[in-house]
Amino acid sequence: MKQFIIAILILISTHVLFAQDATSLIHKGNELYNLQNYKDAELDYRKAAEKKDAKLQSNFNLGDALYKQKQFDVAAKNFTDIAANAPNATVKAGAYHNLGNSLLEKKKYDESIEAYEKSLLNNPKDDQTRYNLAYAQEMLKKQQQQNKNNKNNQNNQNKNNQNKQNQDKNNKDKNNQNKNNQNKDQNQQNKDQQNQNQPDKLSKEDAQRMLDALNDQEKNTQDKLKNKKLKGGTPHIDKDW
Repeated sequence: MKQFIIAILILISTHVLFAQDATSLIHKGNELYNLQNYKDAELDYRKAAEKKDAKLQSNFNLGDALYKQKQFDVAAKNFTDIAANAPNATVKAGAYHNLGNSLLEKKKYDESIEAYEKSLLNNPKDDQTRYNLAYAQEMLKKQQQQNKNNKNNQNNQNKNNQNKQNQDKNNKDKNNQNKNNQNKDQNQQNKDQQNQNQPDKLSKEDAQRMLDALNDQEKNTQDKLKNKKLKGGTPHIDKDW
């Protein structure tokens, strides 16, 4: 029985030692945090969180240290886990509030709004959360308007680019047409010049027509001579004395 009591005392002493160790780590981390040494504070909070009897405060403060180091994605995950396992509404509200802040820094305004709303469901009297919610809603409106403007600007730019491409194409087609017309005119001028420098050439059809005309003309001449001889009558013959 004595040995059993001693064993119990040893276990109790060990438990107290570990509890004090976690508490001291959190206390040390808080001192470093206040000195804005967030990296070393993070290390102490992580060590405290690894203890079997780690307090919720170590994880909460770890999220704060990560946030101060602008590790917003990691901090958001940390606060999400705390909110999911929070033992009461107060802790849950605080976790959702800090989650909203982390998301706000990443300009995830719609998600930050949802986090702030969940925080207010657990603590409706938190004016700071209500203010952050209003701010996130206003930033979301501006973001949506900016996205709309960017989309309109992009559409206008695309339209201008398309118009420019069409104009360039029309100008190119017009230039090509003018060039073709110039080449055509030049070819015709060259052809005309060649015709002026070369003797006239008759086509086969023109030569045949000219030959037929000459034949007709010669036939008419022969016919006229023949008719003239016939119209003269019998030649006069002198009387033989």
